[in-house]
Amino acid sequence: MRPAPEQQRRREGLIFLALFALTIPAANWLIGHVGTTCIPQGPCVLPVAPGLMAPSGVMMVGIALVLRDLVQRRLGTVMSGLAILFGSGLSALLAPASLVLASATAFLLSEFADLAVYTPLARRRLVAAVAASSLVGLVVDSIVFLWLAFGSLDFLAGQVVGKAWMVLLSIPFVAWLRRRDQRLHQPGMIFFQRGER
Repeated sequence: MRPAPEQQRRREGLIFLALFALTIPAANWLIGHVGTTCIPQGPCVLPVAPGLMAPSGVMMVGIALVLRDLVQRRLGTVMSGLAILFGSGLSALLAPASLVLASATAFLLSEFADLAVYTPLARRRLVAAVAASSLVGLVVDSIVFLWLAFGSLDFLAGQVVGKAWMVLLSIPFVAWLRRRDQRLHQPGMIFFQRGER
């Protein structure tokens, strides 16, 4: 028997919320353990474009931005805002001591920037809303983190490209989710937002 629309919406929202929370420890683990090169006393890096390297943990930031949008779609703006605050605290807790301020501040500002762009756009075009809000969020995250952590934007291009790849790879799933929501739409269902195409 298929679950009621409200139950399905809530269950999917909780899954997206759990995955969103997991991106933070995943980013911290990746940056110290996965990459084509691991810099002594520094991050592990990998290529994100020809001649362009980025710390491996940045991949999780792109995914986190998309997941935040999906949390908002399923659980609402208030829950999404609370998830951002929780994520910022978790980011500060798990970051290396020297990067606590940069990590928590970048997470907080980038996720709220993502929320600010996503919210007005999602009613019309979900895929465009996710892409635009994630792009804004990943640029904010990269600039804030690099400036606060290192006082330099030398690695900005690699950070932006690495995060953008993960957003790009998530777009087919977001498009599928939108089509499924439209197909399941019935009066009273919350999956589909009015006016969205």
